[in-house]
Amino acid sequence: MKIQIVNVSVGQTAKVLAALYVLISLPFLVIGALFGAFQGSVGVIVIAVVIAPLIYGVLTFLCTGLVAWLYNVVAGRVGGMEYSIKEIPDTISKS
Repeated sequence: MKIQIVNVSVGQTAKVLAALYVLISLPFLVIGALFGAFQGSVGVIVIAVVIAPLIYGVLTFLCTGLVAWLYNVVAGRVGGMEYSIKEIPDTISKS
């Protein structure tokens, strides 16, 4: 069975991906903060731990929102992405 995605929710898609990208960035930001601490730079620590995740989340939200909106425009004209699915049997036995 083929299914076509013709519309994605701009706000929800942007919100979910922004949250995921902030979570993904946290380990890297902690490492950056540790390097800043070893160098004695308090400013680097504040930027790495507080400001960078906020900026990263906002920029991801905006960029994802733009891409989702563009996808909806393009999918409305040429059709959406297609994917195939297959139904598989439930492997949990019910007794």
